[in-house]
Amino acid sequence: MDVQTIEQTYNQLQQQAQQSAQALQALGSKMQAAAQGGDMQAREWSLDLRELALAFQAEQQQVTNLLQQLHAALANAQQDYGSQTTYQAPTQQTPVQPVPDNNFVSNILNSGFARSVEAGAGFSIGNDLIKEIF
Repeated sequence: MDVQTIEQTYNQLQQQAQQSAQALQALGSKMQAAAQGGDMQAREWSLDLRELALAFQAEQQQVTNLLQQLHAALANAQQDYGSQTTYQAPTQQTPVQPVPDNNFVSNILNSGFARSVEAGAGFSIGNDLIKEIF
């Protein structure tokens, strides 16, 4: 797997989360309108939809946490790898060559995906959306 594939997958995940949030918002608006029109079942279903939205929000927060932990692990692995020195026997005359900065871990850490995760950018159903729906 390469960095471009990871970026593309992350962007698809963000788009899907945005579409899900829009669908929840549209359904919430319809239920709210029916409840305001006196439909008691719509009010109950609206409350159920709110619970579902909160469950989606919690799930998406877990995904964001997972991505942030993966990012931190990659950053730590890169630091650990860069700080390790290779043992050289005293008779060896060739210097140790530094690891080039174009390795997979470095590319991941310098990608847009990693910058988004590091900045805490999520794709979650936010509290504002939940409040707006209900």
